[in-house]
Amino acid sequence: MSPRNSQPRLSAFTKTLFLSAFAILLSISFAGNKSLAQDDDEIVRVNSDLVVLNVTVVDAQGKFVSGLRAGDFKLFVDGREQPLSNFTTEETPYAAVMLLDTSGSMEQRMMLARSAAIRFLEHLREEDVAAVYRFDSEIDKVQDFSSSRDLADFAFSLKAKGMTALNDAILQAAVDLRQRTENRRAIVVISDGADTKSTASADKALETALASNATIYTVDMSSTVGATSRNMANAAVLRNFANKSGGRYVSSPGGQVMRDAFADIAEELSNQYTLSYSPPDSARDGRWHKLEVKLSRPELVVRTRKGYHAPKK
Repeated sequence: MSPRNSQPRLSAFTKTLFLSAFAILLSISFAGNKSLAQDDDEIVRVNSDLVVLNVTVVDAQGKFVSGLRAGDFKLFVDGREQPLSNFTTEETPYAAVMLLDTSGSMEQRMMLARSAAIRFLEHLREEDVAAVYRFDSEIDKVQDFSSSRDLADFAFSLKAKGMTALNDAILQAAVDLRQRTENRRAIVVISDGADTKSTASADKALETALASNATIYTVDMSSTVGATSRNMANAAVLRNFANKSGGRYVSSPGGQVMRDAFADIAEELSNQYTLSYSPPDSARDGRWHKLEVKLSRPELVVRTRKGYHAPKK
């Protein structure tokens, strides 16, 4: 069902999610007033006695590194090394939501934004799925999850209008990704980063994405015309979403840079390592726990989520 004319479903309800080889039955409760309960922030893996991290490893040239083994990874939780429960390098399918900003501030860049969406879909593998949403003052699902490499005809008639509900769009994408069975999940944002409409805060949108084990990739379509300070502030918002979720921020002037960026994002999603960790009962304290992954090869660069909120006993 399209999210148009409805707010993200954040009233009290319960959803279940079966997570491949890692997870067992999971219940997630939402608090009222269209915000997630604090205890629900980023606890998807802990509720199933497993914290899952999708990890990207690149070399100094930014090339993806394959062939690493479990012994090459060390996981630190709050600064203390913890044993890994599972490790896999399998090229498993991923589910992605592409968020296409169609607000009035994107009027001069709509054609470029549509081209970006097409570029991403072109790089889907047969087993991968993606959904496409547009967002301005409202959020609308342009096409549902599928392996189609074609952008729906409806997308070509979209006009830039209204305000920008960026945070609400990320939150909605995260809620919908929770229903997917793929272990690897991503939110790809094409926007100028200027939120002017959302009811949800940026922190709440980020926490919901982390709770859904979704990595956020942001492509900055900010205009080169206008106040530099405003563009810098918008870029900072997009960088924050990407950095804290373990994704990437791309500043795209279009052309070959944009084409390469979307090819890289799709390739990255296909070449991640998946680690998992089983927290002890004593870690069920309702607190934020910092996650850090280190490698036996210090010349390599690793990206993953920064932490998780544990549930209370």
